[in-house]
Amino acid sequence: MILLDTHIVLWLAFEPSRLSAAARLEIGRARREGEEIGISDISLLELATMDAKGKFQAHIGFEAFLEEVSSKFSTLPISVRACGLIPKLPPGYPSDPADRIIGATAWGEGVPLVTADEKIRRTKAFKTIW
Repeated sequence: MILLDTHIVLWLAFEPSRLSAAARLEIGRARREGEEIGISDISLLELATMDAKGKFQAHIGFEAFLEEVSSKFSTLPISVRACGLIPKLPPGYPSDPADRIIGATAWGEGVPLVTADEKIRRTKAFKTIW
C-alpha cells in the first residue's frame, strides 16, 4: 500500500503534470500491480473544506468527485495507533491537524506517503515518495 497526501489526490485528478516523476512512477506501479492506494479519511474533510471555501472547481460536481475518489482509493480511518503516534512526530513536522493525521497514518501503517510537502519530507519521520 501507498498513502496519498490530499494535494496528490487533487493533482492526480486535475493537474497530473505537477506530480514528480518518482510519484508518477510509484502510483503507476501500484496501479499496475494491483497494490492498494490509500487516502486518509481526513483528506475527504480537507476536500470538503476546500469546496465550502469555494476553492474546489471541477468539471463535475463536488459530490461526484468524492464518489470518484472513493471508488479509486481505499479510505483509511483515523486509528488509535495513528493518534498515539501524533505526539511522537518529530520537531519541525507541520502542526496542521490533517497533516499530522495523514503522516501518523502512514507511519502507523508502515507505508510510504506520497507528498510534495517539503516540511513533512524533511523530518524523515517515515518513508515518503516525491
